[in-house]
Amino acid sequence: MSVAIPLSDQLGIEVAFANAFADKARVIALRYFRQPHGLTMKADETPVTMADTEIEAVFRNEAEVRFAQDGIFGEETGVSGQERDRIWVIDPIDGTGAFATGSPQFGVLLSLVTKGRAEFGIIDACAMGERWFARRGSGATLNGVACAVSGQTTLANASISSTSIHQYEAWERQVFDRLASAAAFARLGGDCYAYGLLAAGHLDLVIECGLKPFDFMALTVIIEEAGGVISDWNGQPLSLKSDGRVLASASYELHNEALGVISATR
Repeated sequence: MSVAIPLSDQLGIEVAFANAFADKARVIALRYFRQPHGLTMKADETPVTMADTEIEAVFRNEAEVRFAQDGIFGEETGVSGQERDRIWVIDPIDGTGAFATGSPQFGVLLSLVTKGRAEFGIIDACAMGERWFARRGSGATLNGVACAVSGQTTLANASISSTSIHQYEAWERQVFDRLASAAAFARLGGDCYAYGLLAAGHLDLVIECGLKPFDFMALTVIIEEAGGVISDWNGQPLSLKSDGRVLASASYELHNEALGVISATR
């Protein structure tokens, strides 16, 4: 799965490291998948498995040696070096609920953020054997083959998705219900996999709330390099300080139409 990168490339070492690590993370994840995995609940009442903790521990051990000058922001171990220009952002298992219940729609997310913007990102859908990769200015790929969003421009013809609506506040639920009613069809579930499907042209819009930077930073570059649009619910670029409300679309026209629904519902 690793992507061949010229050594002369400015970020070639980092990209090669990230893909090689994703290979290792996939092996770890599949070793625990659909096996007794020691599921526990964290203090914030979100689930964590042994796969989460082992993958992130391996990443920290390797990254702190290879890139000692960089910060790291992980779901399980928090932020170190947050004042640094470059920060690695990792979600060791995005979709822990899916993982814990035997669903293959989970993934490892990894990105390198420079001055607030992801330079490249990976979604590794371990159980599916699929990996999305994108780097600024180089397009997006699925298993090494270029991929692109559908380009759908109207909500009436669009397919939309949200992982879970039970975390929505009342007005956020109204937003989803209005979008779902106006769309061609809607589905629930998917976590990071839904964004991969959007980048590959199979879904047209994904809307979420309650996300953390490790849930979405890798997605930003993948969606944008696939030709899509991704922002917060105010239309602003996502950053390490965003409020966790995410909207991703297959075109600017569709994105603006969805933002209009959001604005009218506040």
